[in-house]
Amino acid sequence: MERVELLAPAGDLERLNVAFAYGADAVYFGGQDYSLRANAHNFNLEDIKNATILAHKLGKRVYVTVNIVFHNKDLKGLKEYLKYLDKIGIDAIICSDIVVIELANKLKVSFELHLSTQASTLNYEQALFYKNLGVTRIVLAREANRKDIKRIKEETGLELECFVHGAMCTSFSGKCVLSNYVTNRDSNRGGCAQVCRFIFDTDSKEFTMMSKDLNMIRHIKDMMDIGVNSFKVEGRMRSIYYIATVIHTYRKIIDKIGNNTLTQAYASYCLDILNRVANRESAPQFYESIPGVEGEYFLGRNEITNKDFLGVVLDYNSKTKIAKIEQRNYFKVGDKVEFFGPNTEEVEYTVKEIINENNEVIEVSRHPQEIVYLKVDSKLCKGDMMRLKVFDKNEYL
Repeated sequence: MERVELLAPAGDLERLNVAFAYGADAVYFGGQDYSLRANAHNFNLEDIKNATILAHKLGKRVYVTVNIVFHNKDLKGLKEYLKYLDKIGIDAIICSDIVVIELANKLKVSFELHLSTQASTLNYEQALFYKNLGVTRIVLAREANRKDIKRIKEETGLELECFVHGAMCTSFSGKCVLSNYVTNRDSNRGGCAQVCRFIFDTDSKEFTMMSKDLNMIRHIKDMMDIGVNSFKVEGRMRSIYYIATVIHTYRKIIDKIGNNTLTQAYASYCLDILNRVANRESAPQFYESIPGVEGEYFLGRNEITNKDFLGVVLDYNSKTKIAKIEQRNYFKVGDKVEFFGPNTEEVEYTVKEIINENNEVIEVSRHPQEIVYLKVDSKLCKGDMMRLKVFDKNEYL
């Protein structure tokens, strides 16, 4: 089976490093201009260069988003920007405006052209149109179903990239004017105020029009079989814990499919893990059929953020078996937790003693990002994550 790409969001260099460490084959991010995530930290020119150098040293790829809807004033500096991206050797841009595609072709850039989901591609004729313009990969609309994907692959032979996890848009693949109308912030130029997630008061009940998140964990093998080349995770503004958990989980699933060791029990375990990492419910959305109530929120919703993410391993001394932890959420003596990481299978652990930086024994770690020390017999690695133990993997086997 041909290896598929796992593509992760990178809102900044920290998230980029986490994504690569936890199994991403490639990352996508925006520069400080021309990108649809104005509220993300985004990358300056030097950041993009350093990210590209790092990725290529690791044998990974970087894609830069240039996917806003361009107004006249946005064209200023675009030529110089594309030339810079070409000079530093990025692997591709993700674009939706034909002016960007034509300019890239005129400049004879060496990077690939990937068509953004903003172009809302759902049919093979549109895909062929862009193929003739030099596009090598289509990021399909989130509304594409299985038949759409399969037909487009068969008719075009193009690389196909599909979103598999993360937030959905209530409008058609991002073509939304709600934000403009209500807040004067343009969602198609990076300023979405997420009006669809507002709760509106009606005469009798609170109303919302928001979609549940996308979760394709149960359909990954089928998507591989019909020719999807890249699995894309949404979330440039998500936490490092979210990136680590989601990328790590999909990496495991993809690899187990590749070596024919995936079981339904393990897939169920992964589904439960993914459903804990975000505060919204999830569904496969359009893949099998047009989603109904199972894919939407209408009359109220439950968005409780859990405190599962407890800390990050900064160092581990194999001789003393002492782990240096940067705390992220409250935990105390007696808590049952687990560690996981790129090279660390889930390690179960009961907190027995917490030592602070003053070498004092404390009962509770409650100060954000304080440094504490735990004695953990199992070997840990720098960058491993510590989370509350909620699920016992053995119960799924």
